[in-house]
Amino acid sequence: MQRSGLRAILTAGSASPAVGRDGGATAGGGHVGGLATGGAADDEIVVAGETGDGGEAVDLARRLLPDVLITDLALPRVDGLGVTRAVSEAGLPVRVLVLNDHDTDEDVLAAIAAGAAGYLSKDAPADELVAAVRAVATGGAVITPAVLARILTRVAEALPAPETTTSSKLDTLTDREREVLVHVARGHSNAEIAAALQVSETTIKTHVGHVLTKLRLRDRTQAVVLAYETGLVKPGA
Repeated sequence: MQRSGLRAILTAGSASPAVGRDGGATAGGGHVGGLATGGAADDEIVVAGETGDGGEAVDLARRLLPDVLITDLALPRVDGLGVTRAVSEAGLPVRVLVLNDHDTDEDVLAAIAAGAAGYLSKDAPADELVAAVRAVATGGAVITPAVLARILTRVAEALPAPETTTSSKLDTLTDREREVLVHVARGHSNAEIAAALQVSETTIKTHVGHVLTKLRLRDRTQAVVLAYETGLVKPGA
């Protein structure tokens, strides 16, 4: 990456209380406590813009094309789900991380359906927020752990009986791609999968890309759901 650090846009209230604000963020760059922004290091998170209005958030995303848009669900004019949906449907190279006071299953599922790559509780620790921003920016998916556990349980309960489960959707995958998909469904990072399979992380990124393309999936979150739906991964296994 040629530019300095990861670039993010914040909406009103989207900074975790645990992070706090060290100063105002502007369209030209700023800083938010735990996000440690504004310097030249590649791993810093530079706040490229901040707004309290959902409609303006979409406009900023189109104009600034940040790596990540961090949005609250409660926003005037256009709410967080609307912002997420607009960014996703516009095909912008912008990943969306949703922060919310509540972590109900319905809110999380609605955010994922709208195109969010991550959903985190607003009271998450600063280091967890920073890690989530970086993970989302690099193509990962993040869901508050406690919520993810509940959602996986719901997915498991909705699965058809083993004798009626079809894996035809996975027929286009190679054995190695299936193996990688199993690791993704278990929440392993590319680095962890590479270590387990004793190959390079670049190779794993390529396999993940092939899996998403062949299965016509948007991101790793959808891949996790499909792995459970098809019975490739069993709950608790």
